[in-house]
Amino acid sequence: MSRVSRRSTCPISSALDVLGDKWTLLVMRDMLLVGKQHYREFLASEEGIATNILADRLARLDACGLVERTMDDPRSGKQAYRPTEKGRDLIPVLLELMSWSDQHDPGAVAQRSLVNAYRADPSGVTAALREAGSVAAYLASSQNGT
Repeated sequence: MSRVSRRSTCPISSALDVLGDKWTLLVMRDMLLVGKQHYREFLASEEGIATNILADRLARLDACGLVERTMDDPRSGKQAYRPTEKGRDLIPVLLELMSWSDQHDPGAVAQRSLVNAYRADPSGVTAALREAGSVAAYLASSQNGT
């Protein structure tokens, strides 16, 4: 957790020092569940993140080792952001938040087949999502029986 100050040694507090604002979790959601990789893709999310906030969150996530910045096309200077192993370990956290919100917030709209599959087999769905790289790819592969 380089460059992140700690308020205490409590594990929940330590996690919140890195993930404790909505934008960080939404960027990780877009990366881990939607499969977004490029700056412009993150900007297009319906929540409407500001460019300065997005740049800050991506830099913080990189500094904390949750994402890595790569050069997609060295000639254009276009960068891609990809989750590290440490970042992919957030998939079950995001799925739990989705499941909790689906259960307790009638205004939340979740992909029903994903919620049902996750509740039936949390570790299996988590592993399949890690492999697939996005919810859409996971759902496509599960419909094809692979």
